Amino acid sequence: MPKVTHPSTHPPLPPTTEDERVSWLRLLRSRRVGPATFHRLLSEHGSVAAALDALPEVARAAGVTDYAPCPEGVAIAELRAAQKAGARLLTCADPAYPAALLDMPDAPPVLWVMGDIATLTRPMIALVGARNASSLGLRMAKSLAAELSEQGFVVVSGLARGIDTAAHLASLEAGTLAVMAGGVDVIYPAENTQLSRDILRSGLRLSEQPMGLVPQARHFPTRNRLISGLARAVIVVEAAAKSGSLITARTALDQGREVMAVPGHPFDARAGGCNMLIRDGAILVRSAADVIEALPRDEAPVQAEIPLPAPAPPPRPLRETAALHTEILSRLGPSPLAEDQLIRDLASPAQAVAPALVALELDGRITRHPGGLVSLSA
Repeated sequence: MPKVTHPSTHPPLPPTTEDERVSWLRLLRSRRVGPATFHRLLSEHGSVAAALDALPEVARAAGVTDYAPCPEGVAIAELRAAQKAGARLLTCADPAYPAALLDMPDAPPVLWVMGDIATLTRPMIALVGARNASSLGLRMAKSLAAELSEQGFVVVSGLARGIDTAAHLASLEAGTLAVMAGGVDVIYPAENTQLSRDILRSGLRLSEQPMGLVPQARHFPTRNRLISGLARAVIVVEAAAKSGSLITARTALDQGREVMAVPGHPFDARAGGCNMLIRDGAILVRSAADVIEALPRDEAPVQAEIPLPAPAPPPRPLRETAALHTEILSRLGPSPLAEDQLIRDLASPAQAVAPALVALELDGRITRHPGGLVSLSA
């Protein structure tokens, strides 16, 4: 079917009966009907029911023979599955539908949501990054998410491993929004099952995909456009030079959202994408204060100012620093060791070990590896 680049300029009426909701789902779930085509059909035919009736003829005109719309039973089954899971249907005509998405040419005609619907009325910041995040990256994600939550923002992410998980965990109490690549009732990865349940207490899970859909690789880029579309800014904490997080950043630019990035060490591949974004004009982020300062004043929640960080601890004496360096090197070998395990083995505070590891890395005496691993340099 012909590709379109704009949704209808005449907002439809929201469905009020089950028959109308079935019609919305049938039209959207029909073969070769994506969000943009849905909006064009609705604009041309005036109602979802009329568009559904006209669909076979539209398909024939486009050269598609033996075309049949989505069967009614499929749409009814999806509604029943949603009812069983406790999910709510939001159409783009619903007053509760997130206004930030309406400007998108491919705004989802239908969203499934589970949790606190009021989450959609609050200002949002997206926080994304690597699945194989480093220990420092995870700490940074948690710190940013916690501070932004305290300032009244909803932290939006994709419920993936690594940075996404850290962002959701740190913003649970204030309410976080998880945009899911599969059905809103399908938890992926399975290790985030408990987190996904906890989100429902004060936050929201959201998906445009059918109920029960297990996510495939092709679903994640479309999911990412919703993460950026919902947010006023997208922060990338860690990302390789070629990663899904950079796709989200590019989509955010296309949508007119602010793109921000946390810088990383030039030798760390997980920081390559963030450093590239900053080189190309993304806002450098060190704390939530940088994020709020970069937003237009009318886009930041009215909150008390971010408290000043606690004063840094006094520098360790040189003798203690040298002793710590020696002990770290004695515990490392050519085989990579988890940084967290190293800290436990040393029985030293993480805030003391982290700068020592940075110093040893800069001296070329240790090497960092993906997954938060370190080893002696060859």
